[in-house]
Amino acid sequence: MSADSSTTNETTNPAVDGSELIRFDHVTKRFGTNTVLDSLDFSVKSGKHVTLIGPSGSGKTTILRLLMTLLKPDEGTIKVGGEYLTHESKGGKLVPAGEKHTREVRKNIGMVFQQFNLFPNMKVLRNVTEAPVHVLGMPKEAAEERAHELLDLVGLTEHVDKYPTQLSGGQQQRVAIARALAMRPQVLLLDEVTSALDPELVAGVLDVLRDIAHTTDITMLCVTHEMNFARDISDDVLMFDSGRVIESGPPEKIFTEPEHERTREFLSAVL
Repeated sequence: MSADSSTTNETTNPAVDGSELIRFDHVTKRFGTNTVLDSLDFSVKSGKHVTLIGPSGSGKTTILRLLMTLLKPDEGTIKVGGEYLTHESKGGKLVPAGEKHTREVRKNIGMVFQQFNLFPNMKVLRNVTEAPVHVLGMPKEAAEERAHELLDLVGLTEHVDKYPTQLSGGQQQRVAIARALAMRPQVLLLDEVTSALDPELVAGVLDVLRDIAHTTDITMLCVTHEMNFARDISDDVLMFDSGRVIESGPPEKIFTEPEHERTREFLSAVL
């Protein structure tokens, strides 16, 4: 991976001015009688890398799925880039957003899932160019040039003409990272991106993400159980339990001097 900072910044094209990029206001999400997020308030500033940690079922992945509008909040509002995500203002009132509005706001968000979700019938290059061409309306030649830059960034230049089934799991996940970045998102969501990989493939994917975190200004919101990775890339770490943030701060504080007993219990179990 040899991408200098200027090249990578141009590639990811984030909007970075230190302003608030994501805002959850009193967001509640329930599944039946189970409250997964409980009147959640939190925000992320542009250019920051924020990691969500906590036990399974504490609501971390639900946050990412709400941002991708795979789920909708039962209560509260979400803003991305100052715009409501699942609501819009009409006649001075907030009403549920139409699909056009939601799609426009959501295009600023890219996500890499646990499963790679690549198109099996498309070669690597087309997997990366498909959305920029058909969603952003980018000319095919420009999309392919950009795809080559991103595939070089993730160390897959020699695999552009292969199908996903010809790649290892780690290589497929790196294609998924390139595909997410190809949409020029303001924020990149990472949902346990190494959990489906064989242990020997994890380090390579984490190295790619470290490189992106350290050489670009793209905003990252990450759910992971890889605590050393979280320590390396995070500006802030949020500890979740029962749908609430119970503690937050820079990684050196959370990992070495946590204040909450639940945080200490969790970290003693995973470190």
